[in-house]
Amino acid sequence: MAVNYKMYQDNRKESKTKGKWFARATHSGVVETKQLAAIIERNSSMKQSDVQAVLIELTEVMTDMLQNSMRVKINGLGSFKIGISTRAADTQKEFSLAKNLRNMHVIFQPEMTVDRAGKVRTKSLLRGVELREYGKHADDEGNKTTTTKPGGKPAGVEEGGN
Repeated sequence: MAVNYKMYQDNRKESKTKGKWFARATHSGVVETKQLAAIIERNSSMKQSDVQAVLIELTEVMTDMLQNSMRVKINGLGSFKIGISTRAADTQKEFSLAKNLRNMHVIFQPEMTVDRAGKVRTKSLLRGVELREYGKHADDEGNKTTTTKPGGKPAGVEEGGN
């Protein structure tokens, strides 16, 4: 299994990187609660209906906790919290949510682990991820699958490099 990507060229007129090529992750579909529950049923002793009920309840409890100014941490996944964006007011007295609130949003911070030396941070969801150019096979020349190092960096790429 691998995360697919497609190549694209920056064609924005005023861009500093106009004409340069970049990779962008592609997604081949959406997995919804029912499908997740079916997979979990195959991998555990729980019934699909029980898993679905737990996942539905999880979203309801998370909503309640987030709306009570709590950060919700799911071990192995990460933390969720509510954030807000506001417009500036000249004074604190002039500030009101009715006038200055731009939006509310959910912020997700993936779980990270740190190695014993305290130097390498690894996002749990990216540990061991492989990349493959969309439409090419792993054995195509010039398209060897890249395995990431801890922290989501491709193997062979040093941090802070040129």
